[in-house]
Amino acid sequence: MPIKPFALLASRSDDVAAAEEYASLRRFTGLGPDELVRFRLESGRVAPLDLDDYSGVFLGGSPFTASTPAARKDAVQRRVEAQLAGVLTEVRDRDFPFLGLCYGVGMMGGLAGGVIDGTFAEQTAAVRVELTDDGARDPLLAGMPAAFDAYVGHKEACTVLPPGAVLLASSAACPVQMFRLGEHQYVTQFHPEMDRDAMVTRINVYRHSGYFPAEAVEAVIVRISRADVGGSHRLLRTFAERYAREE
Repeated sequence: MPIKPFALLASRSDDVAAAEEYASLRRFTGLGPDELVRFRLESGRVAPLDLDDYSGVFLGGSPFTASTPAARKDAVQRRVEAQLAGVLTEVRDRDFPFLGLCYGVGMMGGLAGGVIDGTFAEQTAAVRVELTDDGARDPLLAGMPAAFDAYVGHKEACTVLPPGAVLLASSAACPVQMFRLGEHQYVTQFHPEMDRDAMVTRINVYRHSGYFPAEAVEAVIVRISRADVGGSHRLLRTFAERYAREE
């Protein structure tokens, strides 16, 4: 049966990075082009989102850092974050199916009352992520290994969980790698949508953005290429399968 599509809220102005993100999410969710509808919020040409038209919402990663002081945010970031705040408030009020990837920690975590700052920032790398006891019991993570490698690269992270949040996964250098709000709202600090090719694209696009020393780009590519992050992808397909609703 046809399903209601999922929405991808994206904010990458670089077309190469934006296309890679969309392709990666489609590949690992198994969703077709009509089943994953992308909204490029940075374009400024996005109509209001009616959640009733969708099975769930993905929030993609972003070059924006949510915890940057407001005075240092440019007009595009302020507009994107204002629009996201409206959508995410409704997601929270309805406990609507949501999966935020990296930027989701900053946006949803901050909106829900968590502390988001640069304490646990991580340079671009693959890290070992471990499920908590709550994570091992969570239906979205059913079948996931207890520990798996995943790609990271972020200037901010969650230092204090929002009230009522459930910690689902952690890593040695970043205690909050995944949490849940309500029953159906999830965010990951790591990038389950990224394989090696997607990571290399991201490294090249953002080589001068401060995620790692620009002169170290080749060494970073060699380092991330040694990792097997296949175990991180499973939760994307599980999310799509769990929340798909018939038209």
